Amino acid sequence: MAEILKIVDLHVATTDGKEILRGVNLEIKRGEVHALMGPNGSGKSTLGYAIMGHPGYEVTKGTITLNGLDVLSMDPSQRARAGIFLAFQRPMSIPGVKMADFLRHAATNVRRPDRKEGEDLIPMREFRKELNEKMVQLRMDKEFARRYVNDGFSGGEMKRAEILQLAMLRPKFAILDETDSGLDVDAVRVASQSIADIGGKEMGILIITHHEHLLEHNRPDFTHVILGGRIVETGGPELAVELHKQGYDRIRAAHPMAAAAEAAMQDREAVATH
Repeated sequence: MAEILKIVDLHVATTDGKEILRGVNLEIKRGEVHALMGPNGSGKSTLGYAIMGHPGYEVTKGTITLNGLDVLSMDPSQRARAGIFLAFQRPMSIPGVKMADFLRHAATNVRRPDRKEGEDLIPMREFRKELNEKMVQLRMDKEFARRYVNDGFSGGEMKRAEILQLAMLRPKFAILDETDSGLDVDAVRVASQSIADIGGKEMGILIITHHEHLLEHNRPDFTHVILGGRIVETGGPELAVELHKQGYDRIRAAHPMAAAAEAAMQDREAVATH
C-alpha cells in the first residue's frame, strides 16, 4: 500500500487570529512530485509551516495524516522522526555549530526515534562515509561540511545546505519552501538537479515555487494553484508552464470568490503594515 500524506479541509490562522488557509485539500503519495504555485500571500508557505508544526500558526479546522497517523497530535520533532521534512525559504544561521556535527546529530535523532539523550550517535566512520558520498553526489566541496551552519553563507549556499540536510535525513515526504527564492537562474538549475538526484521514488516531494525553473529536473506529477487560501485548480506540468508564462489572470477570472479572498488578505496586510 502506498504511503500517503493527506490533508483534508485544512484551515489555518496566525496566532493573532488572521485566517490564511480556508479549506485546503491535498494528497501526496510517496514517490510523487507535486508543485504548489500561487501569488504572494496566497498561503503557500503557511501550508508548509502548518504541516511541520510551526508555533506561529494554529490549525483551526481539518486534519493532516501520515499513513493514517494524526500528524497534528505530534510536535515538530515527532513529525521529523515520522518522515516529514521542511526546507525553509529563509534558513537560520547557527554560528559555532559545524554542518557535519549538526547533520550527524539530526540524522541520528531522525533515524533512531527511540534514542535517549546521551546515547551514541551514528558511528563517525559510517557517518563520514555517507556524508562524503552525498556531497560528491551533490557536487559540493568537502570543506562545506566544516563551516558553521548557514553562517556567512550566500543565498545559494544556504539552499544547497538545506538540500544536503534533505539527502542525509532521507524523509518520506519533503516540503521545499521556495528553494529558488533569491537565486539566479544558474543556481536554480543546480538546486533543481540536486533535488532530482536525491528524490526518486523513495520520497514524496511538495515544491512550493513561483517559477517553473525549479521544476526543470523535477517534472511534477501534479501542479496545484492556491489562491485566497484554497487550492482552486490542479493539473499536470503544463499548468506550471502556463502560470510561469501568463501569470494568474485566468485563474482569478475563473475563481472570483478565491480572488476576492486574496484581495481581502492583501488589503488586511497593507493595513497591518502602515
